[in-house]
Amino acid sequence: MALTFGKLLEEARSNVKGISSIEAKKQIEEKSNTYVIDVQDATDAGACGLIPSSVNISLGMLPIRADLELPEELRNAELADRNRPVLVTCGLGGQAALGAYLLKQMGFTDVAFIEGGTTAWKQEGFETV
Repeated sequence: MALTFGKLLEEARSNVKGISSIEAKKQIEEKSNTYVIDVQDATDAGACGLIPSSVNISLGMLPIRADLELPEELRNAELADRNRPVLVTCGLGGQAALGAYLLKQMGFTDVAFIEGGTTAWKQEGFETV
């Protein structure tokens, strides 16, 4: 049977940690080196706002930006440390789960996704830009 988005999401969620917006905000405040990535496509990323200090790296570009074997100009230097805490978000959390799972498969040891994405973040009353 062919994979579907739902099946991919189910696999991702069973293999990588999801945390609430409240937990994410606390981690960002307590671990200043936490790298927050919004994996929405650039045209969609601003639609519901971005978490302050987050960077936009689309889900399609994430494995390229995180690949240490590619030329430096293609990589994101912030993703060189596989032990750096990384939180992944998107509009509602689905793409974030896939992105976090992808990073885990690429060797990241401290990666999670924000359940409900930036929408849940905003529902908690937290700032977006």
